[in-house]
Order: sequence, then structure tokens, then C-alpha cells
Amino acid sequence: MTLNRCLVVFFALAAGCGNGSVHSDADAQKAYLGLDASIDKAINLGFDGFNAASSANIPTEMTTGTVKGTLVVTGQVDQGASNNKTMRLDTAYTMYTDDGKVTYDTMMSALPLLSMDLKNIPSGTLDGTFAGAFTMTGDLHNTVTLSLTFTGNLMSGSNNTVVRVPGSTHITGTAVSDYGTYNVDVTR
Repeated sequence: MTLNRCLVVFFALAAGCGNGSVHSDADAQKAYLGLDASIDKAINLGFDGFNAASSANIPTEMTTGTVKGTLVVTGQVDQGASNNKTMRLDTAYTMYTDDGKVTYDTMMSALPLLSMDLKNIPSGTLDGTFAGAFTMTGDLHNTVTLSLTFTGNLMSGSNNTVVRVPGSTHITGTAVSDYGTYNVDVTR
């Protein structure tokens, strides 16, 4: 009897060890928060490319993580005289980290997609999605998958550009990882 109980406890503990991840709300939140500022950066890079585009392809836009790594945005924007435009952008993260604790990378074969619809340019609205998987190393491991939507307002910027109205971008969705699901609801 005692041996059977010990075996049950052993197998229960072994099943919980898995890949080293711990299912916790705090770690699920941390998996998202390491990317949070980069989402704002990716949207801004999309706007930089939109404002600099002279064809359907936007120029490659790049920034760095606060600590290390790069974020590169490439893609296309609708051309023509319409005041409504759609951007379809790939986001490539390489050894990207803003906090030095969790580093994010993307697979070149499946880059996260940032899609934005700009309506009634230059002072209309913005609707978009950001979706894809990121590999995590450092304090967290494995993959986090974002599925986000956002809305906001547009305004004219300097030098005849289009920019987001500060404080008007509302981002919602989920960040799913081995650590659990974090429900995103932030305004920028």
C-alpha cells in the first residue's frame, strides 16, 4: 500500500514537471508585457513606412529593443488617391528585449502579421490586428502567441504625414503561452 501511494505521488509530480513552465497568471502577463512596448513601436514603424512609401511596398523600417535586438517591419500599402488605405506588414524580431529578462525571436517562415486599415485619412480612424508567435528565451521559455485587435484615431502630422492621435489607440486580445492566457486591454 505505501509503495503504491509513493508511486502515485511520484508520477503526479513527474507529470507536473514537463518543460519547466509554470502555469501562472503572473508569468502569462510577463510573457505579454515583454512585448507590450514593441507593439507600439511596430505600429509606429508601419506609419513611418506609410508616410515614406512611394510605391505599394513600404521602405524597410527598423528599431532596436531597449536592451538589445532588432524589430524590422516590411510590407505593402494600398496605392492610389483614396483616403482609405490598408497596410499588410510583416514584423521580424531578432534577439529583441526591452527588459533584458525575456528575449523574443520570430521564425522567418511565419512572421507575425500587422494589418492596419486607415479610414478618412488624414483625420479619420485606425483599425488593426497584430497576430503571430514569438519564441521566448531567458526568464520565460517556449512560445507566446499574440492575437490582438486595436482601434484609434488619426491626425495630420508634421511635413504632411499621417500619425496616430496620442492616447487614442485601444489594444485588446490575448497572449497565450505555456504559462496561461493573458487578456490584453491597454490604451496608448
